[in-house]
Amino acid sequence: MYSGLLCVPPMVHVIREEFGMTNAQVGLLMSLPLAALAVAAIPAGTLADRIGIKKATVIGAAMVSAGGFLRGAASDYVLLYLSTGLFGLGFTLIFPNLPKIVHAWFGREKAGVATGIYTTGIALGGTIPYVITLPFILPITQSSQGVFYVWSAPAAVAFVLCWIVLDEPKRAEAQTTPQRGDMPLKVLKDRNLWLASLLMFANCLHFYLWVSWAPSLMVLKGATPEVASAIASMRGWFGMLGMFLMPLYSYRIGLRKPFLWGSGLLLGCAALWAIVMPLAWGWVLMSAVGFVISGSFAMKLALPSELSRGGAIGSASGMILSIGYLGGLIAPWLAGYLFDLSNSLNLPLMGLFVIGLAWGFIGTLLPETGGRASPPAPIK
Repeated sequence: MYSGLLCVPPMVHVIREEFGMTNAQVGLLMSLPLAALAVAAIPAGTLADRIGIKKATVIGAAMVSAGGFLRGAASDYVLLYLSTGLFGLGFTLIFPNLPKIVHAWFGREKAGVATGIYTTGIALGGTIPYVITLPFILPITQSSQGVFYVWSAPAAVAFVLCWIVLDEPKRAEAQTTPQRGDMPLKVLKDRNLWLASLLMFANCLHFYLWVSWAPSLMVLKGATPEVASAIASMRGWFGMLGMFLMPLYSYRIGLRKPFLWGSGLLLGCAALWAIVMPLAWGWVLMSAVGFVISGSFAMKLALPSELSRGGAIGSASGMILSIGYLGGLIAPWLAGYLFDLSNSLNLPLMGLFVIGLAWGFIGTLLPETGGRASPPAPIK
């Protein structure tokens, strides 16, 4: 999923030239899959609760594969948007299922560590396009459409594997039968899930602004597009470490909250520093941003399992992702729009500083879900 999604940022200058698009329009291209996730994550999570993990995941993988392939056939930006929308709908069917799969296979106690492991795969899929798209794939394909064809292949392989290998976990089967009809409404009334959703909103806003525009930021500071993509890829490499190590250390000490609110403050300061730092420090900046933002993201993906009560993990996950990914919807387009207006990314970076402060405050309001806390009581 993420290799198809994040092959766009390294090619911003190529897509603009081939399709005659502005920065804001390219930002919208990045936002479309996240828009689908924001709009449809709650019903997708509820659907997964009802029909089971395997059916929802296989359908989603088929849509991601088809949408990724059709992007390569797009002859104008309207068709490019439509095929990207199909890709996004498939993305939406898969993503809310991931916390449910973790809970079914590993239980609440190990959900954070298991989430850190599978999100390492997410980080790898989102990092490799920065490293190989411009120096290797684009010279062979000679167009962004050819690059889209290449990056549709992993999704096709994932579809086949889901169809053949994936089994419905026994614990998930028990959860998908039968569920109270008012469970989604109960989820929407849960204060803690709203706080978790706001944290995910801030995390996604930071994450998708960095992944969309970090290469352009480095170009503004004097890097070539190839070097800029290499610098931006440090976010992914160190993000893989953060996705594994931050949840692991959190579980060892039995605390979540310091990692959740501390990440926001650190990322806010990093955004402010990015405005004035020289290019040579870009490697350090992107490494630090990647470790913190991806580690905190992995911990937030475990929150539906840790906070939801009863059997509504899919619905809780859908709520957190739906609200959270509004940040991913807004950030790439708005940053591109401000980039077009000012020929600078300073305004978006100042916005990240403010959001980071708000993130830190919200993190202090969330209850502790670590080993030192009592498990949530079931809904009566």
